[in-house]
Amino acid sequence: MKRLIILLLSTISIGHTCLAQETEQDSLSEITNKNALFNRPFVLQSQWGKSSTAIGGYIEGNTNYSSTDGVSDGFSMELRRFNIFLYASVGDYIKFISELEFEHGTEEIALETALLDFELDPALIIRAGILLPPIGYFNQNHDGPKWEFIDRPLVSTTILPATLSEMGIGIHGDFNLSGELFSNVQVLTYELYVVNGLQDGIINNSSGRTSIPLGKASSRFEEDNNGSPSLTGRLGIKFKTLGEFGGSFYAGRYNRFQEDGLDLDEKRSLYLWAFDYNLNIKKLRILGEWAWASINVPQSLGPAFGDQQWGAHTDLIYPIRKGDLWRWKETTLNANVRMEFVDYNQGDFVETGANRFDQIWAIVPGISLRFGTNTALKVNFRYQWEKDLLGNPTIKSTGYQFGFASYF
Repeated sequence: MKRLIILLLSTISIGHTCLAQETEQDSLSEITNKNALFNRPFVLQSQWGKSSTAIGGYIEGNTNYSSTDGVSDGFSMELRRFNIFLYASVGDYIKFISELEFEHGTEEIALETALLDFELDPALIIRAGILLPPIGYFNQNHDGPKWEFIDRPLVSTTILPATLSEMGIGIHGDFNLSGELFSNVQVLTYELYVVNGLQDGIINNSSGRTSIPLGKASSRFEEDNNGSPSLTGRLGIKFKTLGEFGGSFYAGRYNRFQEDGLDLDEKRSLYLWAFDYNLNIKKLRILGEWAWASINVPQSLGPAFGDQQWGAHTDLIYPIRKGDLWRWKETTLNANVRMEFVDYNQGDFVETGANRFDQIWAIVPGISLRFGTNTALKVNFRYQWEKDLLGNPTIKSTGYQFGFASYF
């Protein structure tokens, strides 16, 4: 089964679906992943109505019933997220957008985005504030109503640290290419930002393994822990008849290596690379991303803390019915399947030459019912296989979920 899933991931991961639905949003022919922040209903309606300010958001909730090796904690319900967006056109060619997130009711409240865009030209826009680094596809395009699955991809949230917000500044832009050579290219996009960067929690944590998401310290919005900012960027290309492909990176030093002029540690770097795809092949929609991580880890931590990680996911979405349903117009019933794999400790044990595992495979079939473009009901079944570091007998888990998500 492991070989089958890895083979499927390798053979299927050729594209990524365009999640913009068949309404007014499709009239904006150059929507790309780079513009995901502004590809939200409340912003688009504000632009059509020529209003300077708009407020919106989304709500997301679900039920959970899961078991691991036959043992279950029973049935539960959760309101995962309630997010509020603010948008304003504050001057000629100056835009503001922000997002305030409430997770699990009020268990966690976070300012996820608060930035200004200064457009010198469509090909050169200065961005400053709390931004979403463009590492992979998901981090900038993570809103629940855009996705057909309830849980977020493992590779996007445990290898890549989505959702990652950073204080930073940089540039982005679009190039509309011309000429016979680029006749099938719709737009080329780029982004490049300097950000404060992830911090020591990557290895100084209680998880027992290298965990890049645990490097998200709240102080990253006010200071860099080592005075050495990180660099992140993405290059994307969107084809007229196929979809969008993107390549991205995130690189920098993550540890505090000096304080008051005294050396505390050697400078330890983190490198992330990602490749994402967003395709439409006839009715079939394909989306996903691959990610690799290289982390400079102290040898004293032992083999449980891996210095190489990678993972991938591919979502297949196929509409099986479109049309009116009772009082609702333009509904779509989709059949969906997600395949995903993550390896948190790539490589072998030095002492024995045996393979390090610490891996998860999963397959998630489901259905989703979309009401227009902005609201969805989702049903997922999850089957997961997990190997610990030493490769002991596989831990098998199953889960059933019903969820809802809607922009407002």
